[in-house]
Amino acid sequence: MVIPPPVKPPRIMKFLKPYVLKMHFTNKFVNAQVIHSPTATVASAASSQEKTLRSTMESTRDVAAAAMIGKILGERLLLQDIPAVTVFLKRDQKYHGKVKAVIDSLREVGIKLL
Repeated sequence: MVIPPPVKPPRIMKFLKPYVLKMHFTNKFVNAQVIHSPTATVASAASSQEKTLRSTMESTRDVAAAAMIGKILGERLLLQDIPAVTVFLKRDQKYHGKVKAVIDSLREVGIKLL
């Protein structure tokens, strides 16, 4: 039995930022996904674990890999007609290195960041 998420009134929905960018970095891979927060579903995702990307990357965990993941994620978002994304950084994530590479490559593709 699947319980649907609660329906929020439209006056509240227009103030919510529906698409949120989440990034996760491990010692081996870079993962980024955009989540539609009202329905709690993944709108789009990109990872350096994908077989097609691993063969084209020199390394799957450095800043260049993070920039490529951001570019691929941005292109996938544009294909799904998602023009803007909200970025919430975790407490330990600072705007430099891999985080900066993902965010800057999203901007270069044409995604607006809120």
